[in-house]
Amino acid sequence: MSISPDTEVKGRGKVLSFPVSRIAALHAGPGLRRYWPIGAALAFILVVGGAVLFGIFGTKNPAQYATTQVTRGIVARTATATGTVNPVLTIIVGTYVSGVIQNIYCDYNTQVRAGQVCARIDPRPYQATFDQYSAQLARDQASLDKDRKDLARYQQLAGENSIARQQAEDQAYLVNQDEGTVKLDQALVESAKLNLDYTNIVSPVDGTVVSRNVTGGQTVAASFQTPTLFLIATDLKQMEVDTNTSEDDVGSIRVNDKATFTVDAFPQRTFTGSVTQLRQSPQTVQNVVTYDVVVGVDNGDLALLPGMTASTRIVIEQKNDVLRVPDQALRYTPGAAANVPAAPPAGHERVWVLRNGEPVSVIITTGVDDGNFTEIVQGDLHAGDLVITADAGAPGSGKTALPAPRL
Repeated sequence: MSISPDTEVKGRGKVLSFPVSRIAALHAGPGLRRYWPIGAALAFILVVGGAVLFGIFGTKNPAQYATTQVTRGIVARTATATGTVNPVLTIIVGTYVSGVIQNIYCDYNTQVRAGQVCARIDPRPYQATFDQYSAQLARDQASLDKDRKDLARYQQLAGENSIARQQAEDQAYLVNQDEGTVKLDQALVESAKLNLDYTNIVSPVDGTVVSRNVTGGQTVAASFQTPTLFLIATDLKQMEVDTNTSEDDVGSIRVNDKATFTVDAFPQRTFTGSVTQLRQSPQTVQNVVTYDVVVGVDNGDLALLPGMTASTRIVIEQKNDVLRVPDQALRYTPGAAANVPAAPPAGHERVWVLRNGEPVSVIITTGVDDGNFTEIVQGDLHAGDLVITADAGAPGSGKTALPAPRL
């Protein structure tokens, strides 16, 4: 029964009417009568607070989503490969003759000029051979000179019929034989001179010695394979990266494509270059076919050293200042599968856009995909739109949405 400020109570045939405040005054002591307004106020606060708490915790908020803005920027499709930094041109300096290394004049990092002597093989055996053939040539040349004079005299006597003509002909034959011997001696002398000159190991180009594979006193043998004594790089300010590119990517790479790479020695620095050569010789390792794509790079500060390992990214296709969305948005599907429309037409994709707090399906046409962002070629999207990338507590997603306070 509710009690109003003035309540009528029926009992034993009589109706009694008296105010509630009077009842409280009758039951309260003289010191408590003045506190009843405070109690009434507290009761009102409890009722209103209960209503507020029920509004907050008694209802559930609609599902929330993880979103990302549609932006404009660069979308670049790349091919990744691992390669080795090498000089553009490296000359292998060997030896044509065998012998003992007598002197070494070049070492690692030595700047050399074309024709500069880097090492010398003991020349004494070759000098002796040269002297021998030179002396033999001088002897045969003297014999030839003598036989020529005799031939001239015999021909004069034969013309005067003083001697038989056969004798003059025999002398002519002897002169021809001496001339052949002299020519043979001259060839032997030239060969000995070449071998003697080859005892000086010279640099064929201007460059820098990057490797030295010989020491003083070492015996080198130039037999079937010429031993390598030095490696000389022509110009360390121009380097190249020889990359092992998979056959899946090599068909899309073209000469002059831009490329970037990093090396372990400078992890915070990105080097830039361009594709200078696409070599058609395949390299097969464990049934994996790769091709050598050469990337040229400027090394003016000499930071790159031969042999460094480079992680390379070759830009196959790049679009600048295009509308793009993250790839997660293309893979997102709402948790309530029953509300998902039919599959988009062939050649199109679907993204979900948050508009007025509700997910809306938008059909788009995509372009270049770089693995992080996808170009939007056509569709009802604009920069700043919020595309949904994941559920954040949507019903049926296994997560509970955080409720928003509501009064």
